[in-house]
Amino acid sequence: MVKVLHLSDIHMGSGFSHGKLNPETGLNTRLEDFMTTLGRCIDRAIAEPVDLVLFGGDAFPDATPLPIVQEAFAAQFRRLVDAEIPTVLLVGNHDQHSQGAGGASLCIYRTLGVPGFIVGDRLETHCIQTRSGAIQVITLPWLTRSTLLTRPDTEGLSLAEVNQLLIDRLRVALEGEIRRLDPSLPTILLGHLMTDTAQFGAERFLAVGKGFTVPMALLARPCFDYVALGHVHRHQVLSSQPPIVYPGSIERVDFSEETETKGFILVNVQRGETAFEFCPLPVRPFQTIRVNISRSEQPQADLIAAIQATAIEDAVVRLIYQLRSEQLDQIESHVLHQALGFAHTYTIQTELVSQLARPRLPELGTAPDLDPLEALKTYLETQPQLTELTPDLMNAASALIAGESNWMPSGICTDSEQFSTPIYSSDQLAVHSVDLTDDAAASEAMEAAQLRLL
Repeated sequence: MVKVLHLSDIHMGSGFSHGKLNPETGLNTRLEDFMTTLGRCIDRAIAEPVDLVLFGGDAFPDATPLPIVQEAFAAQFRRLVDAEIPTVLLVGNHDQHSQGAGGASLCIYRTLGVPGFIVGDRLETHCIQTRSGAIQVITLPWLTRSTLLTRPDTEGLSLAEVNQLLIDRLRVALEGEIRRLDPSLPTILLGHLMTDTAQFGAERFLAVGKGFTVPMALLARPCFDYVALGHVHRHQVLSSQPPIVYPGSIERVDFSEETETKGFILVNVQRGETAFEFCPLPVRPFQTIRVNISRSEQPQADLIAAIQATAIEDAVVRLIYQLRSEQLDQIESHVLHQALGFAHTYTIQTELVSQLARPRLPELGTAPDLDPLEALKTYLETQPQLTELTPDLMNAASALIAGESNWMPSGICTDSEQFSTPIYSSDQLAVHSVDLTDDAAASEAMEAAQLRLL
């Protein structure tokens, strides 16, 4: 039985915006978090000890990491060389150049001939001798469409058709590797890919539109004793026969992974039988505090109470609160900063609640048979600026409902044949006399007055 440690998606050098400068080391504290967490994985590999370490891809945020980040990564994996534990480093999408031409950030280990290190930058089968016996590992790095899109045979094809063509070619190539396997040896497929049944994590934002999904039917083959996957940051087990597992990322990259448990997989593999366990890692927590104080009579006190009710010590925190524009003067920024001072780092985001869309009156309810006059009366009672007009508005509404066409508001003289209608012009205010006996003239005059008012 071969004991394997399977980890993936280290992304060392990510999330600097969530950290701060450590004055003692000169390093960003989030880089130190990633270094510490990777160190815990390597500690476990050496303590077991395991026979083989499989890394599922995405060592860094991109193919050209900072030298200090490369050095931190290499320092941890060098410990596996010293412990004589063979290691397979698979090339992920973030380890490649944007055109998908090789794993620039990992190929240095093959160039230097690091003992026991295998860089998986192509579909290939590796027979590895471990302390507990031989094992076969098929490496399947991140595949891109770029090479196909530049070929004449894909001209005019849709993106879906190009994806299908790539999957068809992958199926043929993978079948060729499978036919060359030694059926007596345990076999692991190590792939950096997105399956059609996996649930996305933060990688949907990190690599949107750059890849495609691989059907589970290509992976769930009886010739594989374990399928070790990378790319998806959320730990999940997609199949038990054979085990198809994403260990997830070892650290939280951003707030989209706030509730996810991070860790790695320990696997015991032998031909026809595999057992594995997920090993959680104690990573730095992320906490989001959302508060709506737009209706609060004491907005700052409610904000402080929400902060104090959340475990923020040594956490990466974001405070998001909603309020009305007239409440801005009631919030003292220095008090919020003081309350959040126990956090590792924090951000504060203020969202103004729009007053354009007024909420429905709860008194009106949602009953379909609500009396319109009662509804209007209830509404007018909440509008103090319309108090003087309420009787006229109610009478007008009653007249409209009753179908009366000759209703006129109070205060308008109706016992005279004539009345004065003000008609405003751009340069003067004139009062014209309109004959009420002429309905057409009266209507025309009223419309002209209304248009001028508008």
